Amino acid sequence: MPRPLRVAIVGAGPAGIYAADALLKSAVAVEPGVSIDLFERMPAPFGLIRYGVAPDHPRIKGIITALHQVLDKPQVRLFGNVDYPGDISLDDLRSFYDAVIFSTGATADRALDIKGIDLDGSYGAADFVSWYDGHPDVPRTWPLEAEKVAVLGVGNVALDVARILAKTAEELLPTEIPPNVHEGLKANKALEVHVFGRRGPAQAKFSPMELRELDHSPNIEVIVDPEDIDYDEGSIATRRGNKQADMVAKTLENWAIRDIGDRPHKLFLHFFENPAEILGEDGKVVGLRTERTELDGTGNVKGTGKFKDWELGAVYRAVGYLSDELPKLPWDVASGTVPDAGGRVIEESGEHLQSTYVTGWIRRGPVGLIGHTKGDANETVANLLEDFAGGRLHEPAAPEAEAVEAFLGERGVRFTTWEGWYKLDAAEKALGALEGRERVKYVEREDMLRESGA
Repeated sequence: MPRPLRVAIVGAGPAGIYAADALLKSAVAVEPGVSIDLFERMPAPFGLIRYGVAPDHPRIKGIITALHQVLDKPQVRLFGNVDYPGDISLDDLRSFYDAVIFSTGATADRALDIKGIDLDGSYGAADFVSWYDGHPDVPRTWPLEAEKVAVLGVGNVALDVARILAKTAEELLPTEIPPNVHEGLKANKALEVHVFGRRGPAQAKFSPMELRELDHSPNIEVIVDPEDIDYDEGSIATRRGNKQADMVAKTLENWAIRDIGDRPHKLFLHFFENPAEILGEDGKVVGLRTERTELDGTGNVKGTGKFKDWELGAVYRAVGYLSDELPKLPWDVASGTVPDAGGRVIEESGEHLQSTYVTGWIRRGPVGLIGHTKGDANETVANLLEDFAGGRLHEPAAPEAEAVEAFLGERGVRFTTWEGWYKLDAAEKALGALEGRERVKYVEREDMLRESGA
């Protein structure tokens, strides 16, 4: 009797679920179909959407509805609270599956090599995002003592961090933030938030909608210095060729020419200011030194040698995420990705690591929006199925579906399931209903396991 093509996907965030969807849609010619197991180190699925998107972005979190439809398919199973490689290794996966796709994303902060980066009060944006999103593996408190705060970077993560710091706790209470986050934000002393970018308005990586949303809060006054509105030939070409870049620039131009209002919290967007040093006294952040830059004609910038010191009590770097290196896989240190060719993992020898694939940010780095990972998934899955059709996949020793459950049981791994997510989902919604909110997240891992029936 022929058996289904067995595929393991490590990482149940958007990239992994899109890969499962692509497999289901593309494998109609595979007899008798495919069987897909997703392994996720968190007790709950959805990765970046649950633990990387700001809680006041329900529109983006609505993507979960589409992901639900994939995980509802009978050919797909979820094994949550299973760590790679702690609970299951690549060799283990090879014994159960014809192929393995890694979609573990990027959760750490990319380093910023400037003096003072290790001072008390200097933080990575990823750590702050994990705190306000209720990640079970981070501390439950966050120091919010500074009245003036800097955010380094001009991407959507920088906007999220700046907006959460500038909003009041009561504004965020209707969202799904956990009680400990609400209590922490009530103590937030920030009255000024300064976002710094080393290049100009045309080079900012904000999404137009996310940028405009900054101005929707009744408590946040968004301020742009007219001196920071500048373009060269490269910038003009960018605006002409990129509708989103043009919309961002227009929004910033409009803010630069308006009068400053009286909303209590000020959020400054600074351009042409390159962070040069975080200033400290007694081991704590007291300011930021930036070098003024200018456009060089191509859309890039060069330093002017003119420096400015800003009085600040905390600095958040939002200069990009970085993936964790995966044991047993080749690794490109510079890019923080697994080397690949069309999703096929490529060893130092240039050969394809048999039956092993990557998709999403672990493959191409943390760039683009959530939906951009669909293209990655389609390409990776197409090459996996080509290898299957060509007889290039290895033969697993124990391809039976029940073999994995037995293995995890013997290891004493308390894993959650897709049915368990429905239980956790209902429990969180019940918590929210008590407060007139849609959902209140469970934060502690043990609570999540209990509610999921692990």
